[in-house]
Amino acid sequence: MKAIVCTKYGPPDVLQLKEVEKPTPKDDEALVKVHAASVNAADFEILRGTWSARFGGPLRPMYKIPGSDIAGRVEVVGRNVKQFQPGDEIWGDLSYPHGFGTFAEYVCVPENALRLKPANMTFEEAAAVPSAAVVALQNLRCAGPSSPSLFLSDEGQIQPGQKVLINGAGGGVGTFAVQIAKYFGAEVTGVDSTKKLDMLRSIGADHVIDYTHEDFTKSGQHYDLILDVVANRSIFNYKRALSPRGIFVMVRGSLVAIFQALFLGPLISITGSKKMGCVMWKPNQKEDLIFLKELFEADKVVPVIDRCYPLSKVAEALRYLEEGHALGKVVITVEHNNKT
Repeated sequence: MKAIVCTKYGPPDVLQLKEVEKPTPKDDEALVKVHAASVNAADFEILRGTWSARFGGPLRPMYKIPGSDIAGRVEVVGRNVKQFQPGDEIWGDLSYPHGFGTFAEYVCVPENALRLKPANMTFEEAAAVPSAAVVALQNLRCAGPSSPSLFLSDEGQIQPGQKVLINGAGGGVGTFAVQIAKYFGAEVTGVDSTKKLDMLRSIGADHVIDYTHEDFTKSGQHYDLILDVVANRSIFNYKRALSPRGIFVMVRGSLVAIFQALFLGPLISITGSKKMGCVMWKPNQKEDLIFLKELFEADKVVPVIDRCYPLSKVAEALRYLEEGHALGKVVITVEHNNKT
């Protein structure tokens, strides 16, 4: 079978399309024929060998075949697999500890990492969901400190009428966050570049801010929840833009912003009424994917897909995503022939 192989850290050019052995599922796994995958910021962070990626692989990537989001069809099931059978159309997230490997024609997937995909979604749409939509949902539910912990709890709920600002709203996580926040009845402000503002309005944003012309932390407006996908400001700037009992949660950002959210955030949360920090991501939460499946089937949330690339163009897709111009998700499509 064909797969994208990565044996060293570096730019997208280190990725190679190779012929590799088709995997055989273990007793608790299913062999899935991949029809679509998607790229995430975590993919190029792993590829580049950021500090967090090197915890698992100090000198080279921990997994040879990258890619975590998957949508496809079950081909074969191991003898202990009970919930799925050949022919089932599935989606899933194969990020740690499930082995990655979705940038390939086939991948073996643990049963507990699979879910039946919504019937009204294409494989391309389904592949856009498992990481980005779950991250958006869990971060929107943040409810203050989960003491004693560096992280905020994800056991809360947005209340109708709350003012929610999403910085980096035009990307993969952001477009899901806008729609999910609107579903909960929030008044949503989306912040991104000029070319993304019309799209943000089209998916429900009540207000939009062009970050190239306005700094939302200096506007005098206050928000009950700020979800930042691209944090690059001082945590004290975000604090200024919060309402008296507001919450700031950082999804992703600069190294300085990450350390401020992890270490200054808990101190600010303990000493005042404003809560600031990060939410510990919990991939493949059954309840979250069931909830999202219901939203998609009811057309309450729709994946925003900028463009699709074939498997052979994964490197090009990652370069495009890393530039920061994508409107929503970037998807990888996998074509099959009779020899695979």
